[in-house]
Amino acid sequence: MLRIIAGFENPDAGAVSIDDIDILPLPPNRRHANTVFQNYALFPHLTVFENVAFSMRLKRASRKDVQLKVSDYLHLVELDGQADKMPSQLSGGQKQRVAIARALINEPSVLLLDEPLSALDAKLRQHMLIELDSIHDKIGITFIYVTHDQQEALSVSDRIAVMDKGNVLQVGTPYEIYESPADIFVANFIGETNLFQASVKAVEGELVDLEVPELGDIRVTTTCPVSVGATVNFTIRPEKIRISRAQPTLASEYNILQGTVEEPIYTGFQTKYFVRIDGTTTMKIFKQHINYTDEGPDIHWKDSVYVWWHAEDGYIVEDRPQ
Repeated sequence: MLRIIAGFENPDAGAVSIDDIDILPLPPNRRHANTVFQNYALFPHLTVFENVAFSMRLKRASRKDVQLKVSDYLHLVELDGQADKMPSQLSGGQKQRVAIARALINEPSVLLLDEPLSALDAKLRQHMLIELDSIHDKIGITFIYVTHDQQEALSVSDRIAVMDKGNVLQVGTPYEIYESPADIFVANFIGETNLFQASVKAVEGELVDLEVPELGDIRVTTTCPVSVGATVNFTIRPEKIRISRAQPTLASEYNILQGTVEEPIYTGFQTKYFVRIDGTTTMKIFKQHINYTDEGPDIHWKDSVYVWWHAEDGYIVEDRPQ
């Protein structure tokens, strides 16, 4: 998709518009789109300054204009004082900033980013995400950001398009994509979830009673029309589920199940529990550690536990289109 927008590939059908203008007839150099490549693609024999100035040199801009504009964009990406260094003298994060400055100096309408943080370690990746978001806010142009990292997509995006094998399965805000996945693929691909096939037993307005073979009778709310007897897919995110050794007393809108802890995994800010329900299936439950007084997990391996969630927290998703 990025190569089509940039003009390096031709689509079999359709149009690509920037500011309501179809850019497909235009050669790459006349499209207001610049690319930040996965491997940075910096010129190793040029300094940071000359890498950023490259496109301005091609346009035969004056020396004064080059100096002022390159300085402005190096300041934007916080590389003041690095202008005379060679790419080999830079860290991965600094190389990425040079690549961004080089792409932005042309003042494109759209900036294309091809997995720009994949080569960085986890902590630097998180830092660069914040930096990219800050640069975007300052520049104010559209960024099209390709990533296979779901957390990156959720963290930095205003809108997400989930694609598989060339098909766009859902477009929406990060909240919509995560909380209201369009189908099974999106539900599984974005974040972690518990997914089960079920049949509809009863419908009362937005409240639906499901029969889930692995779990028993489950209540869920839905705004999608469903009919009694229909086969549907039911999903519930692990962080929506509560867990306790004591049986809770709750209203009928809550689903309460009993099971045995197969595996507790402590990760610092949360514990992931894998709970076997009635000896047949395993559910994932994430328990957040909110207070310092949470002295580690109070539920252990092989403990008998209750898990529960509100009907509104579950979701009915469609089968993936073939």
